[in-house]
Amino acid sequence: MRAVIGLGNPGKQYANTRHNIGFIILDRFASVYKFSFYRENNYLKSEGSLGSSDFILVKPTTFMNLSGLAVKDFLNKYKIPLEEVLVITDDIYLEPGKIRIRQRGSNGGHNGLKSIIEHLGAIDFPRLRFGIGNPGNVILSDYVLSPFTGDELKIIESSIEIAVHLIENFVNGGYKAMLDNFSKISSGKSD
Repeated sequence: MRAVIGLGNPGKQYANTRHNIGFIILDRFASVYKFSFYRENNYLKSEGSLGSSDFILVKPTTFMNLSGLAVKDFLNKYKIPLEEVLVITDDIYLEPGKIRIRQRGSNGGHNGLKSIIEHLGAIDFPRLRFGIGNPGNVILSDYVLSPFTGDELKIIESSIEIAVHLIENFVNGGYKAMLDNFSKISSGKSD
């Protein structure tokens, strides 16, 4: 069993914002495979199988800065090892649509990852960081909580599709399978 956790904020007002790219990617994946989300505790989840691989998709409903509460509750219930958990989040340090995958690491200044690391007491979980860019001269919270522009949506569309394929690889074969496929389909940076 593997889990994929997309980070974002609950509520319609945040639905298409840059900070919600983790939710957007999981929603796209669920749409492709006809999975539905339902509420459990402080997260939304969807369960399914690809081939012989079972997985759970998770969208915390605790708001971004408290994502670790929901992730800890989920992992305490399902006992999935951290190396079998992929966290998807936005990254202001990457150009829009650029994807970076890592097997472990720091929070990189991201409050959702910071919360997860604090609540789990660990940094050893795979993550997929999706670039949303950084305009520089605006208040960061205003930027990340604002919707993607039409031009940005055109830029990131193909990267969202790549992210969906990377989730498929992770579900079917874990981090190594995702990394191997990433090297083939993207010029992104990984390690």
